Amino acid sequence: MSGSRSASWWERPAVFAVAMATLVALVISSAMVRDRVYAASRAQTQLLYIPDGAVLGRMALSFDALLADVYWIRALQHYGGTKRADSEEKSYDLLGPLLDITTTLDPRFNVAYRFGAIFLTEGYPNGPGRPDLAIALLQKGIGEMPDKWEFYMDIGFIYYWWLQDYNAAALWFEKAANVPGASWWLRSLAANTLAAGGSRESSRTLWQQIYESADNDWIRNEAVRRLTQLQALDDIDQLIGAAQRFIEQGGRPPESWEELIGAGFVAGVPVDPTGLPYVLDSSNGTINVSSASELFPLPGETLPPPQ
Repeated sequence: MSGSRSASWWERPAVFAVAMATLVALVISSAMVRDRVYAASRAQTQLLYIPDGAVLGRMALSFDALLADVYWIRALQHYGGTKRADSEEKSYDLLGPLLDITTTLDPRFNVAYRFGAIFLTEGYPNGPGRPDLAIALLQKGIGEMPDKWEFYMDIGFIYYWWLQDYNAAALWFEKAANVPGASWWLRSLAANTLAAGGSRESSRTLWQQIYESADNDWIRNEAVRRLTQLQALDDIDQLIGAAQRFIEQGGRPPESWEELIGAGFVAGVPVDPTGLPYVLDSSNGTINVSSASELFPLPGETLPPPQ
């Protein structure tokens, strides 16, 4: 009998691979169960113990893509759970770190870059209102995938819609147009942005192009929502005109829709494109969508996040 001992179980490559796969599966399963059980826990408990994507990547061996999926799910849970929370002050502090870890573990996670940027830019209280973090995330994606013209376009959109920096927006649309294989309309979009940036019609053109070029339903639905918000703004302009005519005739602002209906300036209680009545606030003379509407808040009306 030979004096050499047989290899221990952990020294056998096939057994080791199976064991590691089982371990990672258990970690993922337990993390997802934990998220369901403790979904309402404080934000600090929602992050895994190692908040560094590079470190996690080294520890995960060949399972970094699986861990990226876990962190992406956590990012979605953190964003969605915070957005739906009833608390007066909402904290999205973990969203940026979770997205950064996700894209460090899987640098070619296209959806995490694009959706993550949308989540980060959404104005408070529907999101953290951090276009700077969204731009940094997309630039990280460009560093990994410089051929993705959509990332350049998304940065241009952030400068256009959220920062109202139309020169920077046009520059990024132009950069997108210069990427081989980019959509033909980007160059004209850059010119239109320089000529009429900030106009409602220009905004409508931008969102229509995003809708037509969207590669998934989520972005397409977001474009539809923004186009519908622009329609609501058009409606509100007309309602303001009706209220102004009431003032000219009666010498005071209207106190309700019923007064405008009685004076013949509107046919009935006006509703937004989702079917909810517009809100006429006689105390400050404003007309807006209801806070219960999926269109709320309209562009330019987001609240500052809590300090």
